[in-house]
Amino acid sequence: MKSDIKDIKLAPLGNQLINWAYLQMPVLDLIRKRFKRKQTLKGVTLAACLHVTSETANLMITLKEGGAKVFLCASNPLSTNDAVAASLVKDYDIPTFAIKGEDNKSYYSHLNAVLDEKPNLTMDDGADLVGLLHSKRTDLLSGVVGSSEETTTGVIRLRAMEKDKALKIPVLAVNDNLTKHLFDNRYGTGQSSIDGIIRATNILLAGKKFVVCGYGWCGRGVAMRAKGMGAQVIVTEVDPVKALEALMDGFLVMTLKEAIKQADVVLSTTGDKHVIDEEHLKVAKPGVILANAGHFDVEINKDALKKLAKKIRQVRPMVTEYDFGNKKIYLLADGRLVNLAAAEGHPASVMDMSFAGQAMGAEYIWKNKGKLKNKVYSLPQELDGEIARLKLNSEGVNIDKLTKEQKKYLNSWKEGT
Repeated sequence: MKSDIKDIKLAPLGNQLINWAYLQMPVLDLIRKRFKRKQTLKGVTLAACLHVTSETANLMITLKEGGAKVFLCASNPLSTNDAVAASLVKDYDIPTFAIKGEDNKSYYSHLNAVLDEKPNLTMDDGADLVGLLHSKRTDLLSGVVGSSEETTTGVIRLRAMEKDKALKIPVLAVNDNLTKHLFDNRYGTGQSSIDGIIRATNILLAGKKFVVCGYGWCGRGVAMRAKGMGAQVIVTEVDPVKALEALMDGFLVMTLKEAIKQADVVLSTTGDKHVIDEEHLKVAKPGVILANAGHFDVEINKDALKKLAKKIRQVRPMVTEYDFGNKKIYLLADGRLVNLAAAEGHPASVMDMSFAGQAMGAEYIWKNKGKLKNKVYSLPQELDGEIARLKLNSEGVNIDKLTKEQKKYLNSWKEGT
């Protein structure tokens, strides 16, 4: 079996991590049992480009047990858990191409390795596989039934492709699922990003001035968690509505150029390029810590950091010091996803819903092969609701149901004052 991983001897630890995550993924467990019983994905060859974590491993096992041939590569050079990758190969016979810290050449060779298997379904976190299919591997497009996308950044890229009429396959935007972005983006990113910053630096957040760039669902989650740990939270935004929301949620709101002058920590959560740019670095408070929670390492202008620095050195495993001469600035995880590079990513219980959406998404695309247009779709609302219902059931929570009278009232226009 072809694979490229760091060390197969790490498999026992990886299997422990996979099994521990599985205990906290009851919705995916129910889907796995149904997939296995019905062989829902029989005939599928699936290439997945995702963060190689214990939670992702459980998704891959679910898809395989559902009848699919599964091939996995990493969606970020620093997000792989090498022990998990080893266990997937040794214990579950899932070809995996991922090594934490891999260089750019290896990263793209791994993407090509999973595409070499001629998949009829793909699964992305950042749209790198779809991007490659539409650029250097166009010969494979005719065999691809569809794809699914996990993250905001990837969906932005795909919608741009659709707008330009460049998209040649149907894509399901799993990130659009309410059971994904309301929970994964807010509670998952909120907790795991703070976790990554603390693991990387061991700083105390209480009393620190913590700047959050962007007040989407990820930014909201981070701001809420930082506030809960005693930080003084400042939000920066370009959207006036979101800025107003942040203000009324009790946070200070100002431009980044103002905020960075007093910031102890700045975290970018926007999915955009050079959010923290040269103009901000020049006026930044000495000793400020910079981190990124967006998918790609473009939110912090690393070239500007290098240009302004007189000396650069690593001071902790995930902390690089840029000495400008008159001040020092610290960059975490080389500007990559701090929650995955410096910590373990989102907790399994929240990924349970996200990956339930991915599994149901694969099933939906496969069932509807040949019927979908080359555009970006959302998972049907009833399937999204089913994920929420299953999650509530697993938590032992019961909710009310509308009565016949209430349903009639909500669907009528005749009753008024």
